[in-house]
Amino acid sequence: MIEAVLAGYEADGADLVRRFETIDPAGLYAPVAKFIPTAPARIADIGAGTGRDAAWLAGLGHAVVAVEPVAALREAGRALRPDLAWVDDRLPDLASLRGERFDRVLLSGVWQHLDDAARGVAMPALAGLLAPGGVLVMSLRHGPGAPSRPVWPVDVEATVELAEAAGLRLVHRVAAGSVQAGNQAAGVTWTWVCLEAPAPPSL
Repeated sequence: MIEAVLAGYEADGADLVRRFETIDPAGLYAPVAKFIPTAPARIADIGAGTGRDAAWLAGLGHAVVAVEPVAALREAGRALRPDLAWVDDRLPDLASLRGERFDRVLLSGVWQHLDDAARGVAMPALAGLLAPGGVLVMSLRHGPGAPSRPVWPVDVEATVELAEAAGLRLVHRVAAGSVQAGNQAAGVTWTWVCLEAPAPPSL
């Protein structure tokens, strides 16, 4: 089913680029602002779209990898932000990132596009990208999606249980409204969760 989701994003690419670029990353990530590092960190933005958030983070001094499987969005992002490090990869496997480690992994507006089977594969893959003490920052969507881009219901507790089974620990959970007017009108809301990998052993 992920192919149908990606095809929908590809078809809607031009409109989505315009919409994505109107969103302020600092406002979007305000509910989890304390989990955005202040010291330089290595960050992976999974489902980076046009690289809007990745570029914001890079501007804060972080080393960011923008991971985007939709060619229309990735190529628009490359044109807008050629200095970013771009990777063509997708959930649930993220095969090209195996062996990489990041202080933060961001997954904003993505999880709803995976069904339960894909989520069962994706969560260990995401957990495996975290350095010791690293944090997975996820936004979980509640409400309808666009007809061209299928979504599946997201259960917060089930998501946290998946993360715990992958060795992560819930350190933050907060409800938030949508920052997009169309989603607000449709009744879309979000839950942000931050999930921490085990810290390195003390010496």
